[in-house]
Amino acid sequence: MQTEPVPAYLNDTYWWAYVHPAAVRIFERQWLVNLILWGNFSRLRDAALAVLEDRAGGRTLQVACVYGDFTPRLARRIAERKGELDVVDVLPVQLANLRRKLDGYAPVRLLQRDASRLRLPDACYDQVVLFFLLHEMPAEVRARTLAEAMRVTRPGGQVVVVDYHRPARWHPLRGAMRWILRSLEPFAMDLWRHELEHWLPPGVRPVRKDTCFGGLYQRVVIRR
Repeated sequence: MQTEPVPAYLNDTYWWAYVHPAAVRIFERQWLVNLILWGNFSRLRDAALAVLEDRAGGRTLQVACVYGDFTPRLARRIAERKGELDVVDVLPVQLANLRRKLDGYAPVRLLQRDASRLRLPDACYDQVVLFFLLHEMPAEVRARTLAEAMRVTRPGGQVVVVDYHRPARWHPLRGAMRWILRSLEPFAMDLWRHELEHWLPPGVRPVRKDTCFGGLYQRVVIRR
């Protein structure tokens, strides 16, 4: 079986959060994920699920595992609609953790893939979701990942992104978040400086964008 090498930026920057086995034991706690998002995890999870609902009966791709119950909730809705869910991640430790959380959800297929090089056929999914992934990537990897997400989406399908966004100037957490992101998430400030379409393929524009919590988070829908 072909295995994907772990990208250097992931090893260098996020070994403490995703790569080291101890990271899973520390961060796979619903309350902690919610705390990291200032109590907004459920709100953001449900915002993503709401826009994924209409195509849940088709084929859905989730790019990268996430801590918390986002994927089990998505898998449950897809199972109810008789759809299919694939989840890709470059880290075997993350796929193994997700498999434990998904026990009993038959429609889910887990694949080791690099998000920027999916090795999947063109136009094979009705929708693709990237939930708090893009802020963790260098700009060139982010652009390739979005291009890959668009490539594997069928015409008429959608790519759904939930991630950080530049908060309003009056936001009481603006200064704290700037310090946190610069210290721990060195690529995340890109999403404060630019709109998401900055990294989309030429000619591709979002059809819908919503923000919440004073603009700190965004949900973006892109049509193929």
